[in-house]
Amino acid sequence: NSLEWFEEVERYLGLDPVQFNYSLLTRSQRISHENLRLRDAEWLAGAEEWFQRQAGAGGNSLRRSPMFAPFRLRDMALQNRIVVSPMAQYKAVDGCPTDWHFAHYAERAKGGAGLLYIEMTCVSPEGRITPGCTGFYAPEHEVAWKRLVDFVHTETEAKICAQIGHSGAKGSTRLGWQGTDVPLTSGNWPVMAASAVAWSPENQLPKAMDRADMDLVRDQFVASAEMAERCGFDMLEIHAAHGYLLSSFITPLTNRRTDAYGGSLENRMRYPLEIFHAVRAAWPDEKPVSIRISANDWVGIEGVTPADAVEIARLLHEAGVDICDVSAGQTSAEARPVYGRMFQTPFSDRIRNEVGMATMAVGNIYEPDHVNSILMAGRADLVAMARPHLADPYWTLHAAVTLGDRGVKWPDPYLPGRDQIYRLAERDAAAGLKV
Repeated sequence: NSLEWFEEVERYLGLDPVQFNYSLLTRSQRISHENLRLRDAEWLAGAEEWFQRQAGAGGNSLRRSPMFAPFRLRDMALQNRIVVSPMAQYKAVDGCPTDWHFAHYAERAKGGAGLLYIEMTCVSPEGRITPGCTGFYAPEHEVAWKRLVDFVHTETEAKICAQIGHSGAKGSTRLGWQGTDVPLTSGNWPVMAASAVAWSPENQLPKAMDRADMDLVRDQFVASAEMAERCGFDMLEIHAAHGYLLSSFITPLTNRRTDAYGGSLENRMRYPLEIFHAVRAAWPDEKPVSIRISANDWVGIEGVTPADAVEIARLLHEAGVDICDVSAGQTSAEARPVYGRMFQTPFSDRIRNEVGMATMAVGNIYEPDHVNSILMAGRADLVAMARPHLADPYWTLHAAVTLGDRGVKWPDPYLPGRDQIYRLAERDAAAGLKV
């Protein structure tokens, strides 16, 4: 990372001098936000004030960490930069979210994050990954999702995003804890994808989609978006990553088509962009639309590379996508990811600073220090976390305690707990203990 920063320094010449300097200092990701505070607290305080000011904050907010800066996409205003990433629960019944989903998402909405995602919610019964996946295709689904959205809007300051998708060749599999992408032993449904390429020798061979299939799925995406709007969701994301149906068009590993939808990157992007344009036309102008991509297939030049991801994002940006949710991998059983903390953030960094597009970083990000470093360096505009929110629904509120930030809003019934946790943190700090 450090050497590449200097080799590609032109990528960062558009940054404000404050952010450019921060990016330089933290280029290796070994020096973090709090490391810089130890080295030069005065300089970092000024940099944090700059970040808040350019984000539109004022008053006491100027002295807050970057993760607590506001952010806006179209008319959707977020109170901070923390996102609860979409995480499949596998608890639906015939596509309908249950009390489990209500309790799960309601808790995380109360936890202080600016934006809450629901799991990938499928556009048809055949588009489900597993029998336990949620849907946007039946009247009872709409009733259940609307109940949740109404709660989030009434009881919290969070915004809520619906992620919609189709499983493609990775559908008709067992629940997540029964084995990832393992085929069902019975009750299978037919699957389809860009080409007749199975996820593994054990999985079904998908049907290669013809024009009628493509039109049907496009219309299902539109109908799901319209249902999400009736439910009141603030934002919509189209899942085009992780080997699911739209991803199967984008990566050459699974797109073997010889028509206008295969071959060049522009051709492989044609169908995902058709889906986006149809959904965007059905979704209110004032509400943003995101697309999640896999920015690296982790198989070398035979698949999508980080350089390809820049061009994918450029096409999305030109089409009018508001923000790119930058994930990676899960497109091939042969992938060999290089894991580590914040391991996918460099892909977000590159897209944001080469394309000039808002991005969301995700992937093994779990500390407030990680979040502040990513944002302050201009590597992403939002930071999404999954596993940390599974372990702690109140991750953002607890991060504020760690940072000594009292600007976050706690639910009124929880104020006594808030007061106690801050008192304990102050006591531990006075005793020289890490909070």
